Amino acid sequence: MREVFTMWRHTQMVVLVALSAAIYAAVLIPFKGFVLIPGFTEIRPANVFPFVFGLLFGPAGAWGAAIGNLIGDFFGTLGLGSISGFVGNFFLGLIPYKLWGAFFAGDPAQTIDSRKKLIGFIGIVIAASAACALWIAWFNDLLGNVPFAALGSIITVNNAVAGIVLGPILLLVLYPRVKRWGLLWTEIMHPEEVSPARLRTLGNILMWVGSVGGIVVGLIIALGLYEQGFAAAGFTPEGFGDVGALGIGLGMIPFLALIVIASIMLGGREQVVAEQEGSGRVV
Repeated sequence: MREVFTMWRHTQMVVLVALSAAIYAAVLIPFKGFVLIPGFTEIRPANVFPFVFGLLFGPAGAWGAAIGNLIGDFFGTLGLGSISGFVGNFFLGLIPYKLWGAFFAGDPAQTIDSRKKLIGFIGIVIAASAACALWIAWFNDLLGNVPFAALGSIITVNNAVAGIVLGPILLLVLYPRVKRWGLLWTEIMHPEEVSPARLRTLGNILMWVGSVGGIVVGLIIALGLYEQGFAAAGFTPEGFGDVGALGIGLGMIPFLALIVIASIMLGGREQVVAEQEGSGRVV
């Protein structure tokens, strides 16, 4: 993930971080009153932006999602859980461009202009949504704030619905304009500043196992520990008090590690090379 650090050399990328964070926070804040779990999450149509900005702005979109979510937390949900919110939203913006490169490495167009790309985008949204939820639900369960089953399932659905419904429309509208303005991350960064993909297929598999597999296994562990019916587990007052379980705390660590390892393996240099070769730039 070299590019998440080297991107700070470019003024344009720094500006894109600020722009992404400001837009994300500005849309998050008005919906703080539509609470799903008091003090922790609410209805969030703004969650479409990490997917879109991640694809268009790459690592700048990832940092923007993390910072924008932290800014939003100052308006009602700030606490120790905000640490996991920062990390989870970082991966919510990071995974889209990582997996997009794994699926469409030879195609520099980060927009949905075919059925294949629409299907790929939906899969990317699901994986990134699950990864974000896994980080946040795991950490808050560990702190004893909210049970994993409640927070993990709500965040996954919340993210995925916003991304799948609104993402394709925003990409179709924004991509040609961002491209025309020369603000795609693949146009700004140099190939040597971006890590190459290593074992792309394996990295893709590990990302899915870590994100979606982690949520599924976490829910299974949580349901078993709470000893409640499926629909009620983690949502009833009794379940709400039964948090911080050892099974969740330790059981999710391998899946979180897989997400990080997969992010490193998937790289991103191929996207930069494809974009700049397509634009006639020397790489």
